[in-house]
This record gives sequence, structure tokens and C-alpha cells, in this order.
Amino acid sequence: MGLWSFMKDTGKSIFGGGEPEANAVKQEITDLGPDTSGLTIDVEGDVVKVSGEAASQEAKEKVIMAVGNLEGVAAVEDNAGGSDPVFHEVKKGDTLWAIAASTLGNGARYEEIFEANKPMLSHPDKIYPGQKLRIPQDVSA
Repeated sequence: MGLWSFMKDTGKSIFGGGEPEANAVKQEITDLGPDTSGLTIDVEGDVVKVSGEAASQEAKEKVIMAVGNLEGVAAVEDNAGGSDPVFHEVKKGDTLWAIAASTLGNGARYEEIFEANKPMLSHPDKIYPGQKLRIPQDVSA
């Protein structure tokens, strides 16, 4: 339960430079495939609201990441159950190795971050400044 800010001018462009549109947001989530059962997704201006009870913490976090990293979305309001996600905003020069070292304590764990952000990430080297990544909290070192 929180409001997660995203960089409105970065991310995947599906709105043609305009305001987010509910059907397009829902179609993008469907195309990416995270489990949306139990969730309601609404769009108000440049804010996407996720509410309900997610099938899992991972499913909720993937939905937030999928919509938040769309160009035109400034924030995602999380009104779904579960704990608060842990996200990392990519900075210029970041690599998944460096992010894993700083957030998980070991750069070699970068594959855990990559897997946690699939299918939004297609390759470990395809990250960009302003993008937010899900940092998994349920994997052991």
C-alpha cells in the first residue's frame, strides 16, 4: 500500500505520447503475462491504481513494474494486499551486477534480479536510466 513514482517520460511507449489509456494498460499486462487474478487496474490521468488481493506478492510486484515502466505513467498507486515491494531505480552507468551487489550484497546474484523482472526485461544488459526494477526479497543468498 503505497504510491510508487515512475519517470513519466521514459519506458515502453504504447500510448503514442499521450495519457495512459486503461485498455492499453490492461492489454500490455495481458501481453506480458503476470497473474492479475484478484486485481483491479484503473487509470486516472497519469496514475495507474492497482487494488484487490493479488494471487502472490510476486504477481502484484510484476503488475506494478509492468505498468509503472510505461511511458506516460507517473505513478502507480498500490492498494493491493501484501507487503511493500522493494524497487531500485536504474541510474546512468548501472549494471545488474552493480545493482545486485548494492541491494543483495553480491553482484553474482544479478540473475535473481533479471529473473524477477522477466518478461519486462528481455536481456540483463537492456536496462535504462529511470527504469525501476523489482528486487526479490524471497530468495536466499
